[in-house]
Amino acid sequence: MSQPQNQSQQMQLHIGAFWLVLVLVSLFSRSYLPIDETRYVTVAWNMFLNHDFLVPYLNGETYSHKPPLLFWLMNLGWTVFGVNDWWPRLFPSIFALGAVLMTQKIAVRLWPERPHISYVASLILLGSGMWAVFTTATMFDMLVAFFTIWGALGLLIAWQGEAKKGWAYVALAIAGGLLAKGPTILLQILPLAVLAPWWTGNSDNKPNLRHWYLSILVALIVGALILLAWAIPAGIYGGPKYQHEIFWGQTADRMVKSFAHRRPVYWYLPMLPVMLFPWLFALPVWRALGETFAAIKEQGVRFCLAWFIPVFIAFSLISGKQPHYLLPIMPTFALLVARGWDDIVALTWIDKLLPALVGIAVGVLLLALPSYNQHHYLALWVANIPVWAGALLVLGSVMLMMSVGSHKIRYLQHVALLGLLAIAMLYLGVIRSAGAAYDMTKISHYLKGLQDQNISLANIGKYHGQFNFVGRMLKSPEELNEGQLDAWFTAHPDGRVVMYFDKMRPLGDLVPEYQQPYRALIAGVLTQSQWQTWSKQPHIPLVVEADVNE
Repeated sequence: MSQPQNQSQQMQLHIGAFWLVLVLVSLFSRSYLPIDETRYVTVAWNMFLNHDFLVPYLNGETYSHKPPLLFWLMNLGWTVFGVNDWWPRLFPSIFALGAVLMTQKIAVRLWPERPHISYVASLILLGSGMWAVFTTATMFDMLVAFFTIWGALGLLIAWQGEAKKGWAYVALAIAGGLLAKGPTILLQILPLAVLAPWWTGNSDNKPNLRHWYLSILVALIVGALILLAWAIPAGIYGGPKYQHEIFWGQTADRMVKSFAHRRPVYWYLPMLPVMLFPWLFALPVWRALGETFAAIKEQGVRFCLAWFIPVFIAFSLISGKQPHYLLPIMPTFALLVARGWDDIVALTWIDKLLPALVGIAVGVLLLALPSYNQHHYLALWVANIPVWAGALLVLGSVMLMMSVGSHKIRYLQHVALLGLLAIAMLYLGVIRSAGAAYDMTKISHYLKGLQDQNISLANIGKYHGQFNFVGRMLKSPEELNEGQLDAWFTAHPDGRVVMYFDKMRPLGDLVPEYQQPYRALIAGVLTQSQWQTWSKQPHIPLVVEADVNE
């Protein structure tokens, strides 16, 4: 085997090992996090229970907030492996790995003369804190990232002469993105396609614009038709309200509501330390970006900028913002850094010191939080964060950066490992310390035991399905407000109600039948007599969960 082939295999093994560690740490350190992951897995659970894979349901009502692809994939795994907890948390990471591998293919097509770019881009991507966290999140965003990258690869393939194959990729990517999270995929792919005259420059194989734009339209129509193959029968079966929500609410209505969430245009900038951890503090990365921007006339550089800039501007202008909305354009950052990495001359002591100091600072923060919590308003479980989590991060930061030497690739590997170590300490040290606050297993099984005894259940405020799948419950608790409880208990004298209390407010004489931490609150299961005890004492308002905009 030739030396380049051997090096390539070793690099792929590194990427696979990074990915595998991320997956294993997540699988063995946490359960489904409320309220998003628990909600989505409950919607899939309802599909499984009802044998209805056309229309999603939550709490007995049609669930129109998201299309069904995520729920279909969960059920596909349950059909093959049986109902389990691990499959819904594993398959998003498979999409994440696929996204990394397709980013490598894009790098090879953009810069065939620079084979190391694909490896460097993979390290940057896998080592990014936000990408690492969402690699194992049971959410829609990694699916959208996968289909976005697949669509970008399809555009490259079409431009480089394989039109049928390339546009088939684009059409399928649009269809997959629409079925994963709705029209957001169009914002991710179409600007890059439309800007082809700019990023292709004066190349010999510059596309025929008439054919190019006609192909965009055809791919868009094919993708939409694949979506409609589900949406039309689902709309008919789900009824008029569901029809309106999936055909109109997911586009015009959602945009109007989005603008009502007041987050400023610059909101993503202060989020960069989280989104780009630890690369924001690696100075050679930014020097590499400078080298890349100096070559802005290159088609590869223009391709990445045409992919990144329109999406970033659009999501900055839309006031409804979340960090993970930018996951699909993170490969552009990785590719742009990788393009300029070969041009970095040398590493300085400051280059190695700054990431180490940041890792040490985060480790010291973990060490300080338990004692800080004694005097400040933080969740009770913060006091349980173990000393070893912060100590390992401090020690690991020092050892990783001291052992870099002058090797540029090793520097990237070690900074990526630093990011991986920080994520591992987040899961193994912090999330595990939260215990029941972010693990619905115990309360869900308790409620399932009550349900098995034919005891009616109710929930104060909006119920997000946080207990159904984890407890394998067959029915959701009824949603009630405080004013409805007396009448409900009259009709269900042996019933139980789930209520949420602020940990800083004493419960007085109330001793719930069951209680546990719930996020930053306390969840309690109350009988009728316990409710009456609560309602007669000097009243303390309950905490009611809001109807979260997804």
